[in-house]
Amino acid sequence: MKILLFTLEYPPFKGGVANVYENIVKHWPKEDNIFVLHNNENRLINNKLPVLKWLPAIWQLWRAIKPKKSPQPPFTKEGSKINHVLVGHILPLGTAAYIISKFTKIKYSVILHGMDLTFSFKKKRKKILAKKILKKAENIICMNNYVAEIAREIICEKNYNKIKVVNPGIDNKLLTAEYDSRGELIKKYNLQNKIILFSVGRLVKRKGFDKVLESLPGVLKKVPNLVYVIAGAGPDEEYLKSKSEGVRHPIGCRTPNSKVIFLGKITDKEKWAWLNLCDIFIMPSRNIEGDFEGFGIVFLEANLAGKPVIAGDSGGVSDAIENAINGLLVDPEDINDITYAIVKLSKDENLRKKFGERGRERAINEFNWERQAEKIYKIIDK
Repeated sequence: MKILLFTLEYPPFKGGVANVYENIVKHWPKEDNIFVLHNNENRLINNKLPVLKWLPAIWQLWRAIKPKKSPQPPFTKEGSKINHVLVGHILPLGTAAYIISKFTKIKYSVILHGMDLTFSFKKKRKKILAKKILKKAENIICMNNYVAEIAREIICEKNYNKIKVVNPGIDNKLLTAEYDSRGELIKKYNLQNKIILFSVGRLVKRKGFDKVLESLPGVLKKVPNLVYVIAGAGPDEEYLKSKSEGVRHPIGCRTPNSKVIFLGKITDKEKWAWLNLCDIFIMPSRNIEGDFEGFGIVFLEANLAGKPVIAGDSGGVSDAIENAINGLLVDPEDINDITYAIVKLSKDENLRKKFGERGRERAINEFNWERQAEKIYKIIDK
């Protein structure tokens, strides 16, 4: 069976969805039977069109499943024929797959992450189309149980058997000795004898970094040696810096009394160095008008580094974090709850170590990409 991954996001495009699809292909059990049709060269979406900008996707998909005798890349094998399409975005690519399936025998499965599904239901026309796409799909592969519940609410009960949950995975080889620069970071930021609370992600309200900053005055009364380090960039950067003014020194100040440090955008190597160094990772994500954390691969990364996690109990986060097993789930809107969790872990080194060890073991054994990719392969190759 030849599989085509049909996606708008794929490396070198950056982002969580692109990372998921890269790893599905990289760890596919049969590497010679999966191909990728992506939009990195604007082959699928034409922004110059006044309407229906996704029309090129229909033509490109048709070419992919009906190759000529000398197929074009990525279909490099003579006579390669696609048997099944793995649709990476319900809209608009699901529309193309749905239309093509009406005129061919091609079958398709849809992968749902979270916001892609909820946003497709904000307009009546899109909602009707999305329901038709899911109804005709062979499988509905959800990246978390929260999305699976949403999917069950919008499709007929007779189609429930199509819904399968496969969480994203993590590459166990990511954490290596090259990322260990504890001494350098401690010296550079004056972090001797500090409890380091660390966050990394796009600086948007959904991530909950603002709520962590609001909790700090209460936390510092009980854990005065705590320092909060935030890495990332985004539209809320100035907003977050303004909220931190009461608990941090001016930008660029790295005195021992600096309680909040903004790193800005960092590299993967720097991210792993901070995950190695920190005592607690925190990201109390929340749901804002249907914009929620689909899963949170960064939680697995923190666990892989052997660190406990504090996460917001919203969206698909509970698939990644089991409360009191590999971290603590908090009400992302409750400052007292967030404060309690930070203080609890800051004051209990043994608990931090226990959560971190459990998390590392769970990430390696339950969320390795080889296992997750094989689950998707078996769903398709019934």
